[in-house]
Amino acid sequence: MLNSHEILQTIEMIDQQHLDIRTITMGISLRDCAGQDIAGTCSRIYDKITDKARDLVRVGCEIESEFGIPIVNKRISVTPIAIVAESARTEDYAPIAEAMDAAAEAVGVNFIGGYSALVHKGFTRGDRKLIDSIPYALSKTRRVCSSVNVATTRAGINMDAVALMGTVVKECAERTAADGGSACARLVVFANAVEDNPFMAGAFHGTGEPECVINVGVSGPGAVAQALRSAAGKPFDIVAETIKAAAFRVTRAGQLVAQEASRRLGAPFGIVDLSLAPTPAAGDSVADILRGMGLSHVGTHGTTAALALLNDAVKKGGIMASGHVGGLSGAFIPVSEDAGMIEAARNGSLAIEKLEAMTCVCSVGLDMIAVPGDTPASAISAIIADEAAIGVMNNKTTAVRIIPAPGKSVGDEISFGGLLGTAPVMRCSPGDSSQFIARGGRIPAPVHSLRN
Repeated sequence: MLNSHEILQTIEMIDQQHLDIRTITMGISLRDCAGQDIAGTCSRIYDKITDKARDLVRVGCEIESEFGIPIVNKRISVTPIAIVAESARTEDYAPIAEAMDAAAEAVGVNFIGGYSALVHKGFTRGDRKLIDSIPYALSKTRRVCSSVNVATTRAGINMDAVALMGTVVKECAERTAADGGSACARLVVFANAVEDNPFMAGAFHGTGEPECVINVGVSGPGAVAQALRSAAGKPFDIVAETIKAAAFRVTRAGQLVAQEASRRLGAPFGIVDLSLAPTPAAGDSVADILRGMGLSHVGTHGTTAALALLNDAVKKGGIMASGHVGGLSGAFIPVSEDAGMIEAARNGSLAIEKLEAMTCVCSVGLDMIAVPGDTPASAISAIIADEAAIGVMNNKTTAVRIIPAPGKSVGDEISFGGLLGTAPVMRCSPGDSSQFIARGGRIPAPVHSLRN
């Protein structure tokens, strides 16, 4: 339970430091919705989602009102659709995406994740059908999010899938060119994807999860940045302890909300994800935390070390505040969703190459970055391959959410509004990776994956 001192600290973080619960995400298993008739499958999916999640938004709003803790999003994740749809006698899975979108609208959530496939070691027929349908499915829906896992530390990297996803990303951008390639903002390519991630666009309900579960993602970059002001000029061990204390308080709020939502919705509590999720709002930036450690700007030498300290301290502080920590947990660095990252990308101090280095020590990877619209699919695939290699070799989750902005060049910007923010178009390497990507096959798992 929160004591009175913790309650007062939490109120201060809410009022002055942008503390919020970024999302309550209900995970729902759709495995019992499978069938040979696609219309019947769609109907069962719609009915199950609207039944299980019918009270999700109402309960979230009630908790927000009663506890005074802002809950920004209410979301749903479902079993990877490539698994659910595989027995259906159809070549087109897009109707399932439309059923998911309709169900999400009916219950009032802002996103539903799980239009997904896990292909780190190869494709089934269902996997390939789903991946081929992603551009059309995302262009015809507004709430559906998609993810594809192309690599794991135990399996290596499926380079055939990597090559395919470069083409899929390009087609997503082209089909939604009128909206700046917005479908790409709802598509993530993973290495080492986790089954209990509450954040979009990469959330899906893993096959090892229960029938229905409540996962909560916290935020709080502003609270950590504010706490660091008391450690100005002090050694890094004190900086780390200060971050740990702030992360503990943020996570306690998440634990409280998660347990209450679980009780009221009659679904088991899954995890609290500790990730510091920024927004474009002033004072809610991971970049501000890095600058608070003494960097003149994000991207300068020392940025990776500062991010490593932040990521580790957040996990150490948060893990003591919750009975079940999971998801991705750490610090996110989505360029378009962080005011400080946007500024650094605009002034040229933050390049894709530096971001790639930073992803070695943060929670995810190259997230919400825009590149020129004429970037070839092979270059996008090569960027995905690089991130997958970082994840595989370091036994961590990495991801790519990239937007080849239609008609845009380096220095231009695209704006998605809301939490998705504004993405300055960043320069890609001028080299050619097409022959590398064309090889296909599988990059073998590293030797340290042999743990048995």
